[in-house]
Amino acid sequence: MNDELTGICIIMIVDQKFTRMPAIFGFGAFVGYCLCVVTLLVCGSQGLNLEGQYLLEVKKNINDQFNFLSNWNSIDDTPCGWTGVICTNGVVNSLSLRAMNLSGVLAPSIGKLSNLIELDVSYNGFGGNIPKEIGNCLLLENLCLNNNQFEGQIPVELGGLSCLRTLNLCNNKISGPFPEELGNLSSLIEFVGYTNNLTGPLPHSLGKLKNLKKFRAGQNAISGSLPPEIGQCENLETLGLAQNDIGGEIPKELGMLPNLMELILWGNQLVGTVPKELGNCSKLDTLALYENNLIGGIPKELGNIRSLTKLYIYRNALNGTIPREICNLSQALEIDFSENCLTGEIPVELSKIKGLSLLYLFQNHLTGVIPDELSELKNLTKLDLSINNLTGPIPYGFQYLTGMLQLQLFDNALSGSIPRGLGLYSPLWVVDFSGNYLTGRIPPHLCRHSNLILLNLESNKLYGNIPTGITNCKSLVQLRLVGNSLTGSFPSELCKLVNLSAIELDQNKFSGPIPPEVGNCKKLQRLHLSDNFFTSELPKEIGNLSQLVTFNVSSNLLSGKIPPDIVNCKMLQRLDLSRNNFADSLPDELGTLLQLELLELSENNFSGQISAATGNLSHLTELQIGGNLFSGPIPPELGSLSSLQIALNLSYNNLSGAIPPELGNLILLEFLLLNNNHLSGEIPSTFGNLSSLLGCNFSYNDLAGPLPSNSLFQSMAASSFVGNSGLCGGLLPSCDGNFSVRTAPTGKGVDAPRGKIITVAAAGIGGVSLILIVIILYFMRRPVEVVTEKCDIYSYGVVLLELLTGRTPVQPLDKGGDLVTWVRNYIRDHSSMAGVLDTRLNLQDAVIIDHMITVLKIALLCTSMSPFDRPSMREVVLMLIESNERQGNFIKPPLHDVPVKDDAS
Repeated sequence: MNDELTGICIIMIVDQKFTRMPAIFGFGAFVGYCLCVVTLLVCGSQGLNLEGQYLLEVKKNINDQFNFLSNWNSIDDTPCGWTGVICTNGVVNSLSLRAMNLSGVLAPSIGKLSNLIELDVSYNGFGGNIPKEIGNCLLLENLCLNNNQFEGQIPVELGGLSCLRTLNLCNNKISGPFPEELGNLSSLIEFVGYTNNLTGPLPHSLGKLKNLKKFRAGQNAISGSLPPEIGQCENLETLGLAQNDIGGEIPKELGMLPNLMELILWGNQLVGTVPKELGNCSKLDTLALYENNLIGGIPKELGNIRSLTKLYIYRNALNGTIPREICNLSQALEIDFSENCLTGEIPVELSKIKGLSLLYLFQNHLTGVIPDELSELKNLTKLDLSINNLTGPIPYGFQYLTGMLQLQLFDNALSGSIPRGLGLYSPLWVVDFSGNYLTGRIPPHLCRHSNLILLNLESNKLYGNIPTGITNCKSLVQLRLVGNSLTGSFPSELCKLVNLSAIELDQNKFSGPIPPEVGNCKKLQRLHLSDNFFTSELPKEIGNLSQLVTFNVSSNLLSGKIPPDIVNCKMLQRLDLSRNNFADSLPDELGTLLQLELLELSENNFSGQISAATGNLSHLTELQIGGNLFSGPIPPELGSLSSLQIALNLSYNNLSGAIPPELGNLILLEFLLLNNNHLSGEIPSTFGNLSSLLGCNFSYNDLAGPLPSNSLFQSMAASSFVGNSGLCGGLLPSCDGNFSVRTAPTGKGVDAPRGKIITVAAAGIGGVSLILIVIILYFMRRPVEVVTEKCDIYSYGVVLLELLTGRTPVQPLDKGGDLVTWVRNYIRDHSSMAGVLDTRLNLQDAVIIDHMITVLKIALLCTSMSPFDRPSMREVVLMLIESNERQGNFIKPPLHDVPVKDDAS
């Protein structure tokens, strides 16, 4: 009936015979007329074709903040004029909504656009799952969903898109494994899926993609091994899988890819050797295998890849020599073999690679001299040969390399003088020759082109003044000249350098006052002037350095008061004024430097009382104020220093009164030194809470009464309490009746001038068991060259960890070798130290375990990340001796065989 009325309505309208309606229908004419109008309206709403209706369904799920889709109207007949819609012969074959700030979800109705060839919704904010219905768009050739917030897995239905040429899913949150069905995409040329959460292994079916040219899936969590079937992708040009968890060996089948131009596998867990078959990839331009676990030598066959421009195999465990065939890489621009275990000499043949601009060989075991022939590399801009065993001079010709920007040769055994003309023709940016045996003067032209940012010449044998070419270098950011024999006064011209953030002149022979102009260095963050001969008072202009983080003027001849203006340096974290002649009381305002982590004031002539405001320094981890003339009581407010961990040293002062029980709140504290004062009363029982203590010293006071009852104090060596006739308990005489403790005849001074006695003495390695003692003594007696190699405190701590755990580091120590990281992570994750100990040792005796844990704590101190937090070698030796005494089986180490390095840091 409705169809008949509709037809009649249409006829009537066309013939314009509305007046005949009453005659034909009588009373029903009005009803017929209404039905006709309604039907016309219905017909009008169905004017938009089905594809348009599907697109409107898609739009319903989209948040269109900027109304880019405002012309998607239902009154249109087709969507072919809508934004982002492209039609061919009236059929939608492309939908491109790229970068329209859209969000929401992509509706399943998108799969009803059966004629779609291209779908691009990239660079928006779409979320939710990728609709599996896209698999119904069988004609789809380009699918770009990248740079959105899509989640879930890659739908297996996409594997049915046999026409698909481009699939881009990168920069989303897609997870789960690759579906094996991807191998069915026989037309696929490009897959881009990097920066997602993809997991699991790559499917073996990838080998079926004969048309594949680009496969990029880096920065995911892909695991397993590389399937050798990839070698069947005969047209592959780019294989990018960096920053995943891929293990196993690099398949030699990759050498079967004649068109491969980019092989990027860095940042994985690859093992085994670099396949020599890669030398067959004659079109390879970039080979990036760095940050893996590869071993063996560098294949000489890589020299066959004449097209190679970038060769990166750094941060692995490669050994052997650098093959001379590498010089055949005539197109190479950048070569980086750094952070491996390569040996032998630097091949002179490298000079044949005329276009080479970057050569990094640092942190290997290379020997011999730096070849003069490297001066022939006229395009060289960055050369880093540091951390090797290179000897001889810096090649004279380096000063003529006109493009040289970055020249780093530090931590070698180079000798001779620095080429005088260095920098005259080169726009040098970074120069680091530290840790060598270089002599002579600093070249005057290093900053000739006003480009120099970092100059590090520390730990050499340089002498003379700092040249004006350096002190006037406007671009300079860091000046590090520590550990030379430089002379002259503090160069006030430096204070005009507005970019300067670090001045480090420690351990030289500078003299005279620190000029007030230093206050002009507004960006200065590090000012290190220790171990020189600076005199007079600190200028009050120091307070102008509002960005100052560390200030170290220790071991100089400075005198007078501390300028109150220093409290304006609110960013200060480390303040070291020790070993000078400063006098008078401290400014109370020091308690307002709330960022302070280290306050070192030892061995001066400070007097007055310790300010209670010191207890406000909540970030303080170390407080060293021993060897002064402080008097009065210890402020109980020091018990509020909850971050205090490394040391609280109040020794060698004139402090009196009782020890505040509040100090028992310092539960992180490792060293507590209160010796050589006039303290009285008992050692507070709250000190039983100090479970982290490695050592403490209460000697030469007027203390009395029993020691705290906990095991720490009951087993502590008597030397920690000598000079207190009233103390008893523990290893001291019993508290039952009269007793006396013999004191040294020299009284409070104890054989050495005040301030020169090392006051940091604690528990240490020694007599936990005869086996461990023999091992340690054997290490101390090892040949000179071995001890020299490991004489720095960090390395010594690693050796202790090796002995205690039975493990060895597999990465360079200065990079925080795996052993140190493993120990710290184990303790953190298991809240236990005993679990790291070598099970081959005697772990049945609780005393032995306790002692080994004490040794472990010392080792962790030695391997602190910051050099400032590590003890000196002398302090470590004293800790070892003290530990043996505590256990009652003291064996004196042969100090004459141990190189004692009193490291100022």
